[in-house]
Amino acid sequence: MPYPYCPSGRYWKVAPGDTLWYIAQKTGSSVDELLKLNPGIDPYNLQIGQVICLPPIIPYGKTPECPTGVYWEVAPGDTLWNIAQRVGTTVDKIMALNPYIDPMNLQVGQIICLPVPGEN
Repeated sequence: MPYPYCPSGRYWKVAPGDTLWYIAQKTGSSVDELLKLNPGIDPYNLQIGQVICLPPIIPYGKTPECPTGVYWEVAPGDTLWNIAQRVGTTVDKIMALNPYIDPMNLQVGQIICLPVPGEN
């Protein structure tokens, strides 16, 4: 079976016991992002040997694509919650713009995309 087209060129071959949540955790993604990249999969019935597309890795120090053009460089002690509070947005909105980051493991110097201030 050929691999499906995947813009990132990154794939995951489903092994016994794999779930989309597990795959997302292991690859720094989210279940929602995996579903967007693999619209034909049944998240409740993954098949052993099935190949799914993964999102690209955005290395630390690289600027991610940001449709709003508003960036934040993570400083010591930053969390998504306190960043959201400082800029007047929500953690959910920040995560929607940065589906590849691990919200529990922000890195000092990491660049994240923020919503446009004042937009709801």
